[in-house]
Amino acid sequence: MMISFYIAIGLLLAYGILFQFYHSWWKDLPDFTAGTAAAPVKISVIVPARDEEENIAACLHSICRQNYPAHLFQLIVIDDHSSDHTFQIASSIVYEGIQIICTTLPPTANNMAPKKRAINAGISMASGTLIVTTDADCTVGPDWLQNIAAYYLQSKQVFIAAPVKIKEGATLLSKFQALDFLTMQGITAGAVYKRFHNMCNGANLAYEKKVFHEVDGFNGIDSIASGDDMLLMGKIAKLYPQQLGFIKSAAAIVTTLPATDWKSFFRQRIRWASKATHYQQPAIFFALLLVYLTNLFIFCFLVMGLWQKFALILFVLLCIAKFFMELFFVKDVAVFFQQSSLLPWLFILQPLHIVYIVVSGLLGQFKSYEWKGRKLK
Repeated sequence: MMISFYIAIGLLLAYGILFQFYHSWWKDLPDFTAGTAAAPVKISVIVPARDEEENIAACLHSICRQNYPAHLFQLIVIDDHSSDHTFQIASSIVYEGIQIICTTLPPTANNMAPKKRAINAGISMASGTLIVTTDADCTVGPDWLQNIAAYYLQSKQVFIAAPVKIKEGATLLSKFQALDFLTMQGITAGAVYKRFHNMCNGANLAYEKKVFHEVDGFNGIDSIASGDDMLLMGKIAKLYPQQLGFIKSAAAIVTTLPATDWKSFFRQRIRWASKATHYQQPAIFFALLLVYLTNLFIFCFLVMGLWQKFALILFVLLCIAKFFMELFFVKDVAVFFQQSSLLPWLFILQPLHIVYIVVSGLLGQFKSYEWKGRKLK
């Protein structure tokens, strides 16, 4: 047992050092403010949607109410064979001066990567220089496009990862998701800024249309169900390794909804974990491996604690150490996302977070998953 404990301590020290780097990079990343001048770039906003009748109206209204010239952006909604009224609701939304296109994906025998198909269909209809993607369960602020456009023009980046937060609710599940997600966003921002490894989230992305075509779109990754964000980012990084950025702007934050139950949550995270073996950057592979092994060894003491009380004591000590290694980084990121109220939960939810990392990471490599009524791998 003690040998395992010493290994866990070693892993935890490496984990803490990694988090100190992420924290330093997050603090070094400057905040971005667009100002009031209009950014003269044509944008095509693409929203893939499937069975989102409860959320699609709020999403599209928030996009259309932008402080951005109406003639400089279009909205393209791609319905992925919804079984509810998503398409009808999206089609009924009209804003003067804004081009809104709603269409449905054609049927296909091979539907292993439906979201990629939807985005690809949207890009084929896009007239904008810049493609911006978000999800149908998201809402955006009025200065979202203004900040993305200004950052694009000023930074000269061809691929832009942008901030996303999960709306905090009253349930334990929503708090857990929001806390876990803001931590990942902090890691994403720091890693992209220092070009340590590539990370992003498809709920808030921007990239040049011509660059998408230069890398041949999703070809080569179109057999992988997930990865319309990070795997595409990896393809673009090969051609433009110095032109990937993260916009650290509160005005550019997209807010998404938490999974409504634990089953849906684990399905989502298994889906995310399933693409890990397709990452080609050594840095992200070793970072993910370190995070997984650290949590796995701590988890082992929880299991051993079922019959050895001393192991349970060691588990608690390791959780306390992990908490302090994450605390200051998570605190700074939480302030940016205006979610500081989540900080007391960081320690309380440590055991749950450890179990979730171990289970979702394992099942993501071996288990197919169901997503919105489809069985995917």
